Amino acid sequence: MFDVYNSATIFRTAQNDTKAINTLLDNWHKAAANADFDMYFDAIAEDGYFIGTDATEKWDKAAFVAYAKPHFNKGKAWTFTPVQRDIYFSKDGKVAWFDELLDTRMKICRGSGVLEKQKGDWKIKHYVLSMTVPNQASKEVIPLKAHYEDALIEKLHKAKQ
Repeated sequence: MFDVYNSATIFRTAQNDTKAINTLLDNWHKAAANADFDMYFDAIAEDGYFIGTDATEKWDKAAFVAYAKPHFNKGKAWTFTPVQRDIYFSKDGKVAWFDELLDTRMKICRGSGVLEKQKGDWKIKHYVLSMTVPNQASKEVIPLKAHYEDALIEKLHKAKQ
């Protein structure tokens, strides 16, 4: 009986946390679309990171705030509409990770991230935004990327040595 109770409790907790995370992420995306700066950045942990679609876009929260603030000040930042999302949990229930497909001005993008439960609330610790490239379009896209990224690749290889 005790194990059944624990399993049922864990299941209910996971259901509640899944709902809470879906709400958090949905509201986070709406906050960007509505330029609600406080709501958007309150969802990110103080030691959180945002990784953008450009290879140079790796921001801690303070750097991301500095980048994004002018966009929010214009009254609209960006609009990402989730169309699919999967959420997973650590065994202790304190960490969750997710992946989502987003309808954006860049067409389908993938968001993925890690959340941590802090004082009973979920916070985004790490978010990665990626543009998807259909396999059929790779031959067309790679030369476009090369034009912009070859020099960066060389620089990163040199820095690694």
